Amino acid sequence: MIRKFFPLDKNYLLEEAQLALQATLLTRLIEQVKWEFEQRANPLGLTDGFTLKIRAYRCQNLKPLYNFYQNMAAVYRFKYSDNQLEFVWDGRDHQEKYKAEWASTFQEWTDEFCKQELFVQAVLDLTVFLPDNRHADLVENRMNNFMLRQFGVKLHKTKGLAAM
Repeated sequence: MIRKFFPLDKNYLLEEAQLALQATLLTRLIEQVKWEFEQRANPLGLTDGFTLKIRAYRCQNLKPLYNFYQNMAAVYRFKYSDNQLEFVWDGRDHQEKYKAEWASTFQEWTDEFCKQELFVQAVLDLTVFLPDNRHADLVENRMNNFMLRQFGVKLHKTKGLAAM
């Protein structure tokens, strides 16, 4: 589903490439968050019920992270995208180029985000502990607030993305 987050959000090829990578990148994010949590909270590798629940979690439902992913994709298009197609001289088509660039940028951003303990906790709350957590909206708001601080943009429900 293509959705405009700001008035000049018209790079539909880039958005399609981002949506095609959504499941793959979110699965990678969850695994990275689980690893970061282990390194930070359990460096000795001790096993308890909490740790076992995190280790045993397998991505079955990525829907709680879709809004976060789509917001990050929109921030990328807002800050770094151009609506004009450029010449790609290495023989790839635009989809391949966009997928490679977006995957690289998403990985860089999530590496930076995972350094923040609050982000790791928010992702775990939205995935591993979601059945126990009834306030998923609060967690999504925390993640949107984190993006505001990181990128200097705010997501309005009616206006879309706006630079702060």
